Amino acid sequence: MELINISQNVQRIAEAIESVINVDVTIIDDKLNRIAATGLYIENIGNRLSDNTVIAYALQYGEKFIIEEPRYHEVCEKCDMKDNCKEYAQVCCPIKVNGKVKGVIGLVAFDENQKLSIIDNKENLLEFLTRMSDLIATKLIEERKTSEINLLARELEALLDSMDTGVLSVDIQGNVLHYNSKAMKIFGINNGDENINYIEKLLDNFELKTIIQNKKQIRNKQFYYKINGNNFKGIYNANPIFVEGTVIGFVITFSKINEIIKVVNEVTGVNLEITFDDIIGDSASINLVKNFALKAAKSSSTILIQGESGTGKELFARAIHFSSDRRKYPFIPINCAAIPENLLESELFGYEEGAFTGAKKGGKTGKFELANKGTIFLDEIGDMPLHLQTKLLRVLQGNLIERIGGKGFVNIDVRIISATHKKLDDMVNDGEFREDLYYRLNVIPLYIPPLRERKEDIEVLVGEFINKFNCKLNKNILKIDHQVINTFMQYKWPGNVRELENTIEYSVNMAVSDSITINDLPKRIGVVDYGASLNSSELIIPIKDLEKNEIKKAIKRFGKDKRAMEKIAEALGISRATIYRKIKEYNL
Repeated sequence: MELINISQNVQRIAEAIESVINVDVTIIDDKLNRIAATGLYIENIGNRLSDNTVIAYALQYGEKFIIEEPRYHEVCEKCDMKDNCKEYAQVCCPIKVNGKVKGVIGLVAFDENQKLSIIDNKENLLEFLTRMSDLIATKLIEERKTSEINLLARELEALLDSMDTGVLSVDIQGNVLHYNSKAMKIFGINNGDENINYIEKLLDNFELKTIIQNKKQIRNKQFYYKINGNNFKGIYNANPIFVEGTVIGFVITFSKINEIIKVVNEVTGVNLEITFDDIIGDSASINLVKNFALKAAKSSSTILIQGESGTGKELFARAIHFSSDRRKYPFIPINCAAIPENLLESELFGYEEGAFTGAKKGGKTGKFELANKGTIFLDEIGDMPLHLQTKLLRVLQGNLIERIGGKGFVNIDVRIISATHKKLDDMVNDGEFREDLYYRLNVIPLYIPPLRERKEDIEVLVGEFINKFNCKLNKNILKIDHQVINTFMQYKWPGNVRELENTIEYSVNMAVSDSITINDLPKRIGVVDYGASLNSSELIIPIKDLEKNEIKKAIKRFGKDKRAMEKIAEALGISRATIYRKIKEYNL
């Protein structure tokens, strides 16, 4: 809040004072800079005064006074210009804002006539100067408030432009007053298009006049709009602007429904980022699958993941998505077996308003549209009905979807990853799955081995699950009995990793000490299969596992070169051809 900021106003006031009293005027700020002047001092505007002047004294003490005898007044004793002073009289009146001196109005008489005009009218003159100083103070306060308002406006504008929501304000007649950059982006508005008619053309189901007439708040209402021939769906909120109890306009916010869903997915963890490092296991078989899947992630081709229930097919699908160029876009999973057949089509492809009895007002966006530019994961694809297989085939062939009740097609860019625990080739032979769709989905096949084929990973999985459920259940399990590990190694794990995880959760719940024992296991594992009292020496080991372990021991002892194969065959009592076949079979 400086006088220099209102220098033009100050100069006009100085000239007005001079015209009234016919005495030269100078106005100095609190840093002794001459801001305005008339007469002889006009050429010195912008110069700084000495610290030993009458003006400096007035600034220091903040009192108004008149000097009738310059050079002889006590205030003039320290003045640098005392000996060369040409002044006949001087008046000083401080300019105060909230009790702080911000400057001084000075009147200077350079002849007897000017001096007499000052001395003959002292009281009225000081009162007049006081009013002029108050006027300058008022201008200074106005400038400060204007600056604060401008700063606040710039801050609000920056705030609005940083929002991820389109904001539009209109007056009570429906004229557009302001909009932020997000609104311009959503609706394709160019600078200068401040015309509600232009916006209304974009909004098929948006009735601004009705909103204004009702004068009520509206929340989370769907609307449609078109840009360049493409249909979009969004959500808007309308909030009335009140001034002294009267509605003078509305602030309306707009969001694309796809962007809302993206945010919800991120907050709720639906789009929880998974990488291949998050998939637990370091066995040769699982590492082989991870490496292959990482290569597949760099492609845009369809992937068919096959494997038993509980092997982690969705984990792999997520890891593929988040290792691909589509990782910044949605990953939308849908379980084809979990949704009733009569609802699956609308879930996948969406529907228009009025498409069928019970259809939601405004229609519904399907999963394929929600996954645009990202990945859709069709789990249990083997359970998809044949008529939907035909529609899915059309999506794969043309990158187009058709909503139920729709009059046209919607372009999409989606990568499809599907998964099943069923044998699709057998289903194709039996006429239960379209052969052409099978080949379209199976461009890159990925097989996830069951847990019984990668038992080397069991111990590390158990450790991870114990840590997880210690935190979840507020327990402190520190170890697991060796007999339990042996039991796990012999169990078939029909539910695979998911079953192992559930088993550890059960066991952590049941454990009464800091160790999991055989008695803490579910009966299906600890009793039904082996009996609660079995020790490791009584466990029956499958022949296949025995064979694999003995071949591994032989390789460790003799190596894998040609001569070593002869020694292994001799030690195990089988042919070299069988050894080579078994090594390939067990991936040793």
